[in-house]
Amino acid sequence: MDANPRMRRRTRAAIALCAAGSPSAHAAGVLDTPSDIAWVAMSAALVFFMQAGFALLEGGMARAKNATNVIMKNYADMCYGALAFWLLGYGLMFGANHSGWIGTSDFAPDLANGRSAVFFIFQIMFAATAATIVSGAVAERMRFWPYVIGSMLVTGLIYPVFGAWVWGSFERGDGWLKQLGFIDFAGSTVVHSIGGWSALAAVIVLGPRLGRFAPSGAARDIPGHNLPLMALGVFILWLGWFGFNGGSTLAATADIGLIAVNTHLAGCLGFIGANAAQRVLNRPVLMTTAINGAVAGLVAITAGCATMSPPFALLTGFVAGGLMILATDAMARLKLDDMVGAVPVHAVGGVWGTFAAGLFYRGDLFDPSRIIVQLIGIGTAFAWAFPMAYAVFWTLSRTIGLRADSRHEQRGLDISEHYEIGYPEFQRDLTHAGKE
Repeated sequence: MDANPRMRRRTRAAIALCAAGSPSAHAAGVLDTPSDIAWVAMSAALVFFMQAGFALLEGGMARAKNATNVIMKNYADMCYGALAFWLLGYGLMFGANHSGWIGTSDFAPDLANGRSAVFFIFQIMFAATAATIVSGAVAERMRFWPYVIGSMLVTGLIYPVFGAWVWGSFERGDGWLKQLGFIDFAGSTVVHSIGGWSALAAVIVLGPRLGRFAPSGAARDIPGHNLPLMALGVFILWLGWFGFNGGSTLAATADIGLIAVNTHLAGCLGFIGANAAQRVLNRPVLMTTAINGAVAGLVAITAGCATMSPPFALLTGFVAGGLMILATDAMARLKLDDMVGAVPVHAVGGVWGTFAAGLFYRGDLFDPSRIIVQLIGIGTAFAWAFPMAYAVFWTLSRTIGLRADSRHEQRGLDISEHYEIGYPEFQRDLTHAGKE
């Protein structure tokens, strides 16, 4: 007889957490039972599996001569990023945050109990996701070790500082954007836009791949080597998104059901929205573009998945799919070479989704004060992440060098950076060309 009142208390706590727009664990009633811990641990595993999705998506969109290099960078995001986040990022993001700006404790945390440990492992997966958004955008021309340094700085500094503003701390204090009422339940801005703006900075510093743009400025397509691999990667990302969004409740409550439904519907309508935009623009309905639309829909719903009703989740995903295509066209006109469309999908999709979370807040639609707060958060994310990432990649470019030599770019970074190739049966000439 006591179970129902107890469940109602935990559900109310989770709803309050959703309303605050933050997966911060110091709200009452989260991560306080074995079932909560088990749910978040499982969600962390699903978010980890998203790295496989990114690896397949990015590896398939790259040319065969760069497939190994792309996958190595995804591993670097996870492994070097984990070290950076444990040493520095976690404390900045989730340490005691009495100022509202940065955490000041819990660096290299001991994590002596299950509650804090499972919260840490869930958050480290989010940090890796933010960093790996960059890897696809800069593929086929960035050297490996400078990339590792940049990835560690995104994971250990750029991402967690903004995260501290939105998601506060683990136990003590809240970030200043959270105090304003900024809504970003699972990270449309905190994870995806921060990663997308960092990718944009890297793309500008690097310049386009050889041959990407004609002397006239017209964009040339550089097809990926394995589109089925890319499609499988998006299916894996989609699966992982149920843990990404659902796990952000930090409690095994009934609210997970609505979050999962909204997540799936937005992904579906992102795909449909991209299809519709291609037909309106009288273009072929390309698989590569359509599934990027699905990812854009998933990115967009991440902010408001807990606070929207399903019809608005459908609308959010549909608009995201169309905006992704318009943003991709704009990138090409500006001669910005983003191999996987990370900026249109994650930065633009994140901006729209965060704005939509303010527009379509369940029970209080189109509230002007909430919309203003959302715009403040969106603008702050760009103002923080883009200049910081630009400074990081510009400094790396001017010191140790960021871009691969043109000969190595032509031969492929698999052989020049790693001295191994992904398809030895079909690339024998590379193995005998030597490493310069």
